[in-house]
Amino acid sequence: MLRAQSNADSLSLGGIQAAGPIGRCIMSRTISDSTLKRQYLLDRLFRGATLMFAFLVLALLAGIIATLLIGAWPSIKTFGFGFFISSEWNPVTQKFGALVPIVGTLVTSTIALLIGIPVSFGIALFITELSPRWLKRPLGIAIELLAGIPSIIYGMWGLFVFAPFFGDHIEPWIDQHLGSVPGLGIFFQGPPLGIGMLTAGIILAIMVIPFIASVMRDVFEIVPHVLKESAYGLGCTTWEVVWRLVLPYTKTGVIGGIMLGLGRALGETMAVTFVIGNAHELNASLLMTGNTISSALANEFTEAVGDLYFSALIELGLILFIITFIVLALSKLLLQQLSRREGRPS
Repeated sequence: MLRAQSNADSLSLGGIQAAGPIGRCIMSRTISDSTLKRQYLLDRLFRGATLMFAFLVLALLAGIIATLLIGAWPSIKTFGFGFFISSEWNPVTQKFGALVPIVGTLVTSTIALLIGIPVSFGIALFITELSPRWLKRPLGIAIELLAGIPSIIYGMWGLFVFAPFFGDHIEPWIDQHLGSVPGLGIFFQGPPLGIGMLTAGIILAIMVIPFIASVMRDVFEIVPHVLKESAYGLGCTTWEVVWRLVLPYTKTGVIGGIMLGLGRALGETMAVTFVIGNAHELNASLLMTGNTISSALANEFTEAVGDLYFSALIELGLILFIITFIVLALSKLLLQQLSRREGRPS
């Protein structure tokens, strides 16, 4: 009798037995073969579509690289490796070199990160660990608003507000106190123009701080509270909790935020164009004018006359692409090294 009752309560789905009232509720009907075939086809279609989208990204990347190489080939063939080490840029004589834009791009981006990383870390740390609850939301909204400001607005503010103030009050002090320091003074000598490499780096720092701070804040907030409470319970200070717990737990997100800010700094065009001076001159002083790859492209692309001039500008774009690729590759290698050290005694 019990066996008969059990058989009565069992349902079949493709040879799979599900007994009891739960089985009757879940498997109230048998799925037909046509339905299974249709679901299988839809699943294969979904897989194929997602695979196509993934390969579409690779195809776009390959297309961009091919376009840059084809466009830059006349310049590569004419100047060769000398294009990277020459500071000459003369459209009249058709002599071009990328040293000044390369140096300007790297220097301004380095200044931006040297200023932006500590400030962003402090902002994210204050919001997540130290800020009163009523102040967290206004600060978060303010950071998001700064991130949404167009770059041309930063450039106009930098040119008409920050550069005059910087040239009248800050650069004379820098020249007076740091310009005479042996070894270091060469980087801080020059007339107080207001515009220049240092000004462009500071404007870039202001622009990348919201991006880096937002990412750091978000990744700091995903650290489980029980871990931080346990550390505080053991007597750790706030700095010890952040340095020994929060940063190791969120290192991937932190480095990703820094790389996001570096990418913004490397490729920024309009804001830098307003305040860097746009001069193809190689100067050791950060107070002097200079140029970056992005600002050179923005200023001269519409004025490029002749195939070689146009090809040289395309090669500048190719160099910027290579620099970005190298930076991303180094960040991946850094993350791999950090992952290998996990669990090892320091």
